[in-house]
Amino acid sequence: MEELQQEMILLFWLMGVNGAPILLAKFAGRRFDYPIDCNQLFFDGRPILGASKTFRGLIAALAISILIGSVLMLPLLISLLFGTLSMAGDMISSFIKRRLGLRSSAMALGLDQIPESLFPLMGCQVLLGINAEQIFSIVLAFFFIELILSRILFWLKIRKTPY
Repeated sequence: MEELQQEMILLFWLMGVNGAPILLAKFAGRRFDYPIDCNQLFFDGRPILGASKTFRGLIAALAISILIGSVLMLPLLISLLFGTLSMAGDMISSFIKRRLGLRSSAMALGLDQIPESLFPLMGCQVLLGINAEQIFSIVLAFFFIELILSRILFWLKIRKTPY
């Protein structure tokens, strides 16, 4: 039972970190939405990350990660590492999607969900005391919940796309 509780807490943490940029974008509009890639193009002539990866979103994700980590009474550095690795996974996904010619916010099933949940769990595995089976379970749950939540947030007009 204790493992299940830990998995649920980590799943909630992932949802918070990855949901914060979306919710803030809805409420802040275009304010402070400067792209992390500074609108630069890669060698292939495509955006490095795209307009949807902003400093505002990164700061929101890290702030929520620190907030949730502090509620869990975890050290600041673990909370910061967890949020940073989640956003790194999200940005790597965006980088790959741009190389594949997919536009910003285009759906790439698996690529949109797995790195942003797998990276922080693997990177903090020892620090959080979780095993590979737990990581697999959490990533799988995140994958399906993210698909469902994205559609709900689209229906509520919080997201611009249903994925």
